[in-house]
Amino acid sequence: MGVRRAMELALSEANKSDGPLYTYGPLIHNEQVLDLLESKGVRSVTDLETLRDSARGRIIIRAHGIPPATRKALRASPLEVIDGTCPRVARVQAIIRYYTSKGHTALIVGDPEHAEVVGLVGYAKTSAYVIRHEDEVAGLPELDRVILVAQTTQDEKKYGQVTRKVKERFPDARVFQTICEATRQRQEEVRLLAESVDAVVVVGGYHSGNTQRLAQIARSQGVPTFHVETEKELDKATLARMELIGVTAGASTPNWMIKNVVKEIEGIRDFRDLPWLHWARKGFKFAVLSNFLAAVGAFCLAQTGAVLSGRTAGGLYPFLTFLYIYAMNVLNRFLDKGASAYNDPERAAFYRNYKVLLIFSGLLAVTLTLVVAHGLGRTTFWVLCGLSLLGLLYSLPLVPRAFRGSRRRSRIKDIPGSKPLVEALAWVVFICVVPLLEGGGPSWPGVTAAGVVVFAMSYARSTLFDLFQFQGDLIVGAETLPITLGLKKTSVLLRVVLCVAAAVLLLSPVLGLTPPFSFLVLLSLAALSFCLAAYERRWIHPGPALEAMVEGAFILNGLLALLWGWGR
Repeated sequence: MGVRRAMELALSEANKSDGPLYTYGPLIHNEQVLDLLESKGVRSVTDLETLRDSARGRIIIRAHGIPPATRKALRASPLEVIDGTCPRVARVQAIIRYYTSKGHTALIVGDPEHAEVVGLVGYAKTSAYVIRHEDEVAGLPELDRVILVAQTTQDEKKYGQVTRKVKERFPDARVFQTICEATRQRQEEVRLLAESVDAVVVVGGYHSGNTQRLAQIARSQGVPTFHVETEKELDKATLARMELIGVTAGASTPNWMIKNVVKEIEGIRDFRDLPWLHWARKGFKFAVLSNFLAAVGAFCLAQTGAVLSGRTAGGLYPFLTFLYIYAMNVLNRFLDKGASAYNDPERAAFYRNYKVLLIFSGLLAVTLTLVVAHGLGRTTFWVLCGLSLLGLLYSLPLVPRAFRGSRRRSRIKDIPGSKPLVEALAWVVFICVVPLLEGGGPSWPGVTAAGVVVFAMSYARSTLFDLFQFQGDLIVGAETLPITLGLKKTSVLLRVVLCVAAAVLLLSPVLGLTPPFSFLVLLSLAALSFCLAAYERRWIHPGPALEAMVEGAFILNGLLALLWGWGR
């Protein structure tokens, strides 16, 4: 939490462009992330003398915290100070400050040279001793009142050993559990993981203390362990001989680096698969990464929209929806590739490798959309021409570069939180409005109820993907709904939207607006709610599998519409 908080704070400040931005010391112990921050204009400094002539700017206190004397010096500088200290580290600082001011001596279990420990020692009002190992307890002087704390990323097992020695030497010592819960949990998970795999790959910076400890714990379990910073450092020859490989990562390792390592390891596995399994896996990923599965989901939702509106499922309109959604998803990926390298490096590589095929298929889908629309009627044709143009303009700059000045928003896409709204409205128009353009059709109350459900489901889909892509969007400065509102508020909004759709599905058949088929569609809403819960509780991490689960909720609509038609 503390590392993520500091990183998000730094990225948010970097995206504001309000003058120079510094961090006091490396923000986190990960060279790749530090290179990324530097590319965004974030400089790491440790010598305050170099900043005394700065007339303006901001400086972020890193997650590890700093001593009070350094904090005071920063406050005296002309820079705006932004505190990125991890709240868990701040708690340890407060314990040391309080008890040492009462005459206690602080014993700190940790690495003396680590930035966090240096900061903790600075908060001691009396003497403070840093202990690396349990053997060092015997060398401590005689002390009257003692408190024992740990660096927040320490090995819990090691802290327990030191605690026993301290209690033997100082029976009245007060011991505080200060190891971060996430750190403790990850260390325990690594111990359990090592028992069931042939090798463990630990992803993270070589200078990261908590990452080093994860590797040490895995090795202590007697399993071959590989500590790598990037996928390029994997020992593929050795890993190829392993049947089951476990992957974990340090607290400062960003998602895209973990995904790159996992993808590389999966590539080793693919060579050993049976031919049919190898091609089945490639086919699945192709369907997900190319957005073909998304288009199939739109086709299926169009079938549900037809039944809810009182029309017969089938016909050309769901096919139109399939073509349009496929075309817009594919072409907009090429028009706006900003965050894909961080959110989904596998998809970014996929679009580079199949660029010609995907652009051709996207343009072909647009052409077929207009050909089919022309056959349905002149009004439908011109409306779809306008919608196709709007869909392409969504990611294109509308303000020429020469006239932008300091304005960051030059596209519709740049409007905060616009993506889910625009996508949901497009789905509603295609599924519920376009079939009515040539005259006749069902009553508007039924179409309205169907439109609310379609809007809610497509809005939920787009917002879920924004949640999955939060880290990469933050890096490139995209103002998506989760970044504008925050993750928690976005999740609450998502639940409200799904609840509104559920209420419409429950009430509309009672009011005679839609057929009883509405009750079946509740299963699709439940599937989307499950996807949100799976993401929030980390049952499944963002990637092709979770994305396929979301699209599966839409494909379920098509199966339900098919069953409903057979039943009648």
